[in-house]
Amino acid sequence: MQQILNVDNLVTLVLLIMLQAVLGFDNLLYIVLESKRAPLPKQKMVRRLGIGIAMVLRIVLLFGLIKAIGYFQDPVFSVNVSAVVGEFNLHSIIVLLGGVFLIYTATKEIIHMMGLEEIEHEPKKAGSVGALIFAIVSMNLIFSFDSILSAMALTDVFWVMAVAIIVGGGLMIWLSDSVAAFLQKNRMYEVLGLFILFIVGIMLLSEGGHLAHLHLFGHEITQMSKATFYFVIGVLVLTDVVQTRYRKRLMRLKQRSQAVLSERH
Repeated sequence: MQQILNVDNLVTLVLLIMLQAVLGFDNLLYIVLESKRAPLPKQKMVRRLGIGIAMVLRIVLLFGLIKAIGYFQDPVFSVNVSAVVGEFNLHSIIVLLGGVFLIYTATKEIIHMMGLEEIEHEPKKAGSVGALIFAIVSMNLIFSFDSILSAMALTDVFWVMAVAIIVGGGLMIWLSDSVAAFLQKNRMYEVLGLFILFIVGIMLLSEGGHLAHLHLFGHEITQMSKATFYFVIGVLVLTDVVQTRYRKRLMRLKQRSQAVLSERH
């Protein structure tokens, strides 16, 4: 028992929980935005059930990766034409498909918002609860590859990685309602969230291309680092804050001008 609960394992557990929290931000944002497509009374259930199922499957995936990591790293097929050169394994294929799906989802929702449909009410046609939970679980598993492989690099103790996954899932369930409530009260930030998802999709594409040693027109695809990702997100958030304050200031100046004109007349 003392060997299991030694200091090294406990320190690694704390580090893995922090890693789960940092790497889970983009995943949590996707879950919240995806759950908004469900009927309003079922959105909370969709988020919690989706995260809960994904948490169990993450532990299963962790066990599978420990036992069969080679199958995910071995090449499945290769491409060698004039413009595209690459060697794809199962890991790279899954990550690339996840990136494509995220970019498609974000683009579709952005186009939907630009359609000037009424956004203050629920959509006329809500998404299927089962389909939404399936999408959340699938994307959660795709996002989990990074965190699981990072965890495996830090320790080979299964229970430490499993507990970190459970705690990380619990934090996501706890935070999901707060994030959803914030976006509901501040609908303008939904657009920011969708563009963040778009960038996450690009990051997954770059990661998948890097894993596949992909070259396009002679140029190697390099992976976007987490530092670069968070820097871009910071710039997006700062731009949105400045733009919002500037828009409010213009509205106040316009109201003052209209008040002055009305007094003159």
